[in-house]
Amino acid sequence: MPRVEMGSSDENHTGSATRRAWGLACAALCAIALASGCTSPREWWANGWKVGPQYCDPGAMVGRDWIDGDDRRVIRSPADHAAWWATFNDPLLNEFVAQAYQQNLTLREAGARIIEARALRDFAVGNFFPQRQDVSASYSHNLSTGTGPNRHFSVWNGSFNFAWELDFWGRYRRAVEASDADLQATVFEYGDVVVTLVADVAATYVDIRTLQKQLELVRDNEENQRKTYELILERFNAGDLSDVDVQQAKSSLAQTEAFVPQLEIALRQSQNALCVLLGMPPEDLAARLGRGEIPNVGTEVAVGIPAETLMRRPDVRRAERRLAAQSARIGVAESDWYPGITLSGGVGVSANQFGDLFRNGSSFGSIGPSLRWNILNYGRILANVEVQDARFQQLLANYRQTVLLANLEAENAIIQFLKSQERLESQLEAAEAANKTNDLINLQLEVGEADINRVFNVQNFKTQQEQNAATAKGDVAQNLISIYRAVGGGWPSPFLGQPVLQPPSVEEVPAGAPQADGDEPADGGLGLPLENGDNAPAEGEDLPAPDEPLAFPKSVAPLPPVSQSSLRPPKASAAS
Repeated sequence: MPRVEMGSSDENHTGSATRRAWGLACAALCAIALASGCTSPREWWANGWKVGPQYCDPGAMVGRDWIDGDDRRVIRSPADHAAWWATFNDPLLNEFVAQAYQQNLTLREAGARIIEARALRDFAVGNFFPQRQDVSASYSHNLSTGTGPNRHFSVWNGSFNFAWELDFWGRYRRAVEASDADLQATVFEYGDVVVTLVADVAATYVDIRTLQKQLELVRDNEENQRKTYELILERFNAGDLSDVDVQQAKSSLAQTEAFVPQLEIALRQSQNALCVLLGMPPEDLAARLGRGEIPNVGTEVAVGIPAETLMRRPDVRRAERRLAAQSARIGVAESDWYPGITLSGGVGVSANQFGDLFRNGSSFGSIGPSLRWNILNYGRILANVEVQDARFQQLLANYRQTVLLANLEAENAIIQFLKSQERLESQLEAAEAANKTNDLINLQLEVGEADINRVFNVQNFKTQQEQNAATAKGDVAQNLISIYRAVGGGWPSPFLGQPVLQPPSVEEVPAGAPQADGDEPADGGLGLPLENGDNAPAEGEDLPAPDEPLAFPKSVAPLPPVSQSSLRPPKASAAS
């Protein structure tokens, strides 16, 4: 039986010395690399063996309270605006909103972007595994230059090779962080599309109802003026009135008739716009719409407080997630400063005859580390880091500007809603007085005591005031829609099988305290549950299963599963 002899003690000692030398070399290499880069050894260790800045929630200035917060109609208590359109108590509007959610093409496009972002995230995760894995096989027939009898010979080869760049500096982990944040940003982009879509559908529906009411009023006025014209014509034939009165009546009637096509054009255009929002070609919706009134809305609206309400807006959350993604990309760029450590190896077989490939002596294998360090590209690497940092500063300014604009939109919508109610009250009084005046002038006309010019002026004024009242009523509804749009109403969508986010309340912080480069939270600002349970879900709290897809209508691309805790809103500082 053949014997297998172990290596001598001298050989074992040599191997141990070699391993120790490699260990010392790696330790020295790490120290040199960290000293030459932007990240200190302590930061690299504290960041979980990752170079680059650790992201924290950025600061954003918002008002401590609404400007009109003392108005009794502005309710500061938090409210669920996910299905705000239901407060209009209009079944047809509810139907249109549901159809738009299922069929709108802009929303489908946003859903497809989520699928793209999820695939890119999975692609980034793939770098945690050996980046190169291949199987190769070859055959060659060779001719040597010697003079021996075996100048012609064949070589058969087969091998499996791999190369695995170790994520020693956190390059791939930072890339996954960026992909995760990008994915969450696309989810909030989807939410922003939902908010805009629902508000557009409701606003277009109110436009249609307002135009229908105005058209009805103009046609009523047209009918009244036609009767007046016929009465004047009869009195002209009887010799009681002159031809001037007849022509004046005819001119006033024609002028009123000219308003009808204008309103019909506007009504058709609004219906066509609604069709596109519903994801279908323009068609006549008259039969489906029927005759309806302008939606009645309440005088109060719950808007919470700015520091909480505005931070829930999906466009604000999207801007913050893009900022987080760019912060991680700074770490990816900084990793180029450090050497890449790759573990390479392979196994295979080689023989001169195919039948000898799997016999003893035909196999081979190798494994070992390698080092790659772009030591002469310092200037280019530094420039790339500066590029990524400049992009971060751009996104930081964009995020803070987004918060300011959100505050602006909400404040404008609130004051418009409050003042439009006052305008409606005054306009209703004006319309009522105009109606009484019209009744009196008609009585005078019947007995022949009214001035013809005054009759038509009163009739036109009555219609104008009624139209103004209808417009004012529509404006109240439109301004309420603007409030819901400004506070991110409609998201999380009630059409989802389960909520995408249930963020905790935002704590107010002193103005200017949190900065992008300030103290980092323990979870790196990603809001992930911690092992010590600092922000882990409470016992018994239901969260979406990590691998469970959200329930979506079949016609809409589904959202990827997103942890609730990872989508908490950033902090906002209240302006004094």
